[in-house]
Amino acid sequence: MLRILRHENIVELKEAFKRKNRVYLVFEYVDRTLLDVLELSPNGLDSEYIRKIIYQLVKSIEYMHSFEVVHRDVKPENLLITMQDELKLCDFGFARVLPKPNELITDYVATRWYRSPELLLSYPFYGKPIDMWAIACILGELIDG
Repeated sequence: MLRILRHENIVELKEAFKRKNRVYLVFEYVDRTLLDVLELSPNGLDSEYIRKIIYQLVKSIEYMHSFEVVHRDVKPENLLITMQDELKLCDFGFARVLPKPNELITDYVATRWYRSPELLLSYPFYGKPIDMWAIACILGELIDG
């Protein structure tokens, strides 16, 4: 999936190779996450910083959604922040291409705190709004810490 998803706000897959029945993935280096940033600001972040981060996050999700792909695990730990405050979405282990209408997709996603109501209620059909719900949860976290 990361070979297809090339965007300035998605972590870059530099190389992938296999040796002795193991697959190795080499990514661009980014040394901190949005969770690290949040932990340094327990009362919330500056409104201009929040605007910049959320804008980049929405751009990355919009790009993924244009390929009919949902991330399904948007959370601060999966949002890398460069030293120039550029956001890079990472961890595509739960990402899936959306099925055709009336086809099921698993309702399991990793992090309970950012799950949308349809996932919490095990609704069998869901789509792109689950990522938008997670973005709104992150926005709230950025505002009040």
